[in-house]
Amino acid sequence: MASPFEREGEWLRCALHAHTTNSDGEMPPELLVRHYGQAGFDVLAITDHWIRTEEPGAEGLLVVPGTELDARIEGQERDAHVLALGISADPIRPDRELPTLAETVAWVNANAGVPYLAHPYWSGLRTTDFERCAGLVGLEVYNAGCELEIGRGLSTQAWDECLEGGTPLYGIATDDSHHPGFDSSHAWIWARCGERTPNAVIEALRGGTFYSSTGPVVHELSVLEDAVEIRCSPARRITLVSDRKRGASVSAGSLGYCYQGSVLETDQDGDLVAAQLSRPAFTSYGRLEIRDAAGRAAWTNPLWGP
Repeated sequence: MASPFEREGEWLRCALHAHTTNSDGEMPPELLVRHYGQAGFDVLAITDHWIRTEEPGAEGLLVVPGTELDARIEGQERDAHVLALGISADPIRPDRELPTLAETVAWVNANAGVPYLAHPYWSGLRTTDFERCAGLVGLEVYNAGCELEIGRGLSTQAWDECLEGGTPLYGIATDDSHHPGFDSSHAWIWARCGERTPNAVIEALRGGTFYSSTGPVVHELSVLEDAVEIRCSPARRITLVSDRKRGASVSAGSLGYCYQGSVLETDQDGDLVAAQLSRPAFTSYGRLEIRDAAGRAAWTNPLWGP
């Protein structure tokens, strides 16, 4: 599995789920581009519902065309939403029955896009609804809008169930912004790109060479035969998440609990800035979560696994 921490290139901060007045957002595309550029982002994917919005970049911000599509879950009353990132064709909203999730994902891939499942917890999806969907690249591990509105933004349990079951999915963190200034600049990915182009961003999304964050920054990360070592911005807890009942964790503070791991370095406030976590043997996958004093988190893609 490709690791962004072992590649050459620069880190691009990417907002991958945002809406404009072309669907149900409050800002027109040109103002949303300016908004995210001024907020310090490198990349913005505009994902209006059933509309592929193309907009020139501004202030050093790259714009990736995209859309958000509805899809039917066969045999269920609930439906799914799919982000089609980098799509090259305009979607056509069906007059009657929605296409299935498998049909939607196939269409996105056939038209040069990268399909990610949007807000599975908010949508009320079960892992069995999507874990065997061929061509699905990943899911939203965190959706800020869903979390801010009804507390259903975090989907790590569904992600872990897929990974442990052998389904290789990447996880992105997004804003799902409709009301810029309120629900924007909360969640993003850091993509490792060999060049500063939309195509390089799409390649990173398709290959998993990124990590997701709502704040914490990963400076260095090494996967050894029996351990994982990390250097990061100040954190209160770093966890290696793996198969059920397996993993490791280190916590900051005088009463910080370390389980199958050790603190390598702290800052002047006692927060973790470097740690080593033991790698459990014979596990199907492993990923890291970093959480800081403000409760903000970062998630790596699987460091090994399906």
